[in-house]
Amino acid sequence: MTAFFCQECGYESAKWMGQCPGCKAWNSMVEERAVTGSKKGLPARMGQTGEKREPAKLSQVSMEKEERIGTGIEELDRVLGGGIVPGSLTLVGGDPGIGKSTLLLQVCQKLAGKSHKVLYISGEESLRQIKIRADRIGEFSDCLLLLCETNLDMIKDAIERIRPRAVVIDSIQTMYSEEVSSAPGSVSQVRESTGIFLQIAKGLDISIFIVGHVTKEGTVAGPRVLEHMVDTVLYFEGDRHASYRILRGVKNRFGSTNEIGVFEMREEGLREVRNPSEYMLDGKPENASGSVVACSMEGTRPILVEIQSLVCSSSFGIPRRQAIGTDLNRVNLLMAVLEKRIGLPLSGCDAYLNLAGGMKITEPAIDLGIVMAIVSSFKNRVVDDKMIIFGEVGLSGEVRAVSMAEQRLQEARKLGFTSCMMPSVCKKNLNAIDGIKVIGVNSVQDAIGLL
Repeated sequence: MTAFFCQECGYESAKWMGQCPGCKAWNSMVEERAVTGSKKGLPARMGQTGEKREPAKLSQVSMEKEERIGTGIEELDRVLGGGIVPGSLTLVGGDPGIGKSTLLLQVCQKLAGKSHKVLYISGEESLRQIKIRADRIGEFSDCLLLLCETNLDMIKDAIERIRPRAVVIDSIQTMYSEEVSSAPGSVSQVRESTGIFLQIAKGLDISIFIVGHVTKEGTVAGPRVLEHMVDTVLYFEGDRHASYRILRGVKNRFGSTNEIGVFEMREEGLREVRNPSEYMLDGKPENASGSVVACSMEGTRPILVEIQSLVCSSSFGIPRRQAIGTDLNRVNLLMAVLEKRIGLPLSGCDAYLNLAGGMKITEPAIDLGIVMAIVSSFKNRVVDDKMIIFGEVGLSGEVRAVSMAEQRLQEARKLGFTSCMMPSVCKKNLNAIDGIKVIGVNSVQDAIGLL
């Protein structure tokens, strides 16, 4: 018996449809053999009996802090919310060659170094290939065990026999169950494999990391239900040709999804970047028009980033606008504010905007920095190299307040900046900080007047 499954959300239908009724995606239905028969339920956790559970009162729920396992990699621990939660299922996605396997192998190295038994299961590489990468990273403890297998039944038997503290599956698209007749990587196989690993993680209290391939759109390949089943979803971002990598949490049942971790890819593996602002501003040109340093918050971490703008007269009837690292629609909106409220003739100009270093930021706090970079390039006026700028810009040209202004100033002072342009509303509630001059502005017109 066959059925049609949506590759995006896993919706099942008896016939093919052009549009999925579940997620409204077009041309996402594929034909696969349907699995019939009952499934076994989740096994009981260790230490629990098979007795029927009764509903509990909210006041009776224990509030003891959950035990976490430190990975020894501070950037990863920050994204996870303080470490690995026992019994959690974590999905790590990213482009090919971005460093997913290298990162998880380094996690295995740190955990094995703390005498935790770790099992690394690979369905894509041989033991020799894993050994080559491991020799490049460094020395490993004998607590790390390797297994090259794709059969879920054999993998399940190995985990139940070894009972490791953590398991790495590389990757979920290569795993297959003999109960499902479709090919590995299909919707049915990915969903069935994830369900089995979920049972193992919750039943045996084992932390499992799953590597997932991504599609050309940048999302994890397979049904959308895959991301709903796991506890944490991490995306490894960055240009393959650049040395830095950003680990971002897009779902986390045990912590915040606003935190990011920054790594640098080196020959010996991934190295933590403890001060991303200094890394991103390295190589900033001096006395160049169109260059402004803005401050954005990623979770609780302030990051200074250079905004570069190039505005020139257009040779065609329709000017060209391009933005790298931020939302193009937001840039067009801010240019419309400048033309309407300030009177700058930007309708006949090409405009190019770039966030140096390859960062991708959509926080409204960089609005004022984008505005000042565009005006600086258009008027060919240089903004002070020792000034940072942040603030949200409204459609009336007003500069609105942003959160965590004091943390942004502390980061700027740490890197040697001497002045800051920020919303006047934030300045009123700000404690004095030695070594940095604070300039409050109420509107874009006030900011341009200071330029």
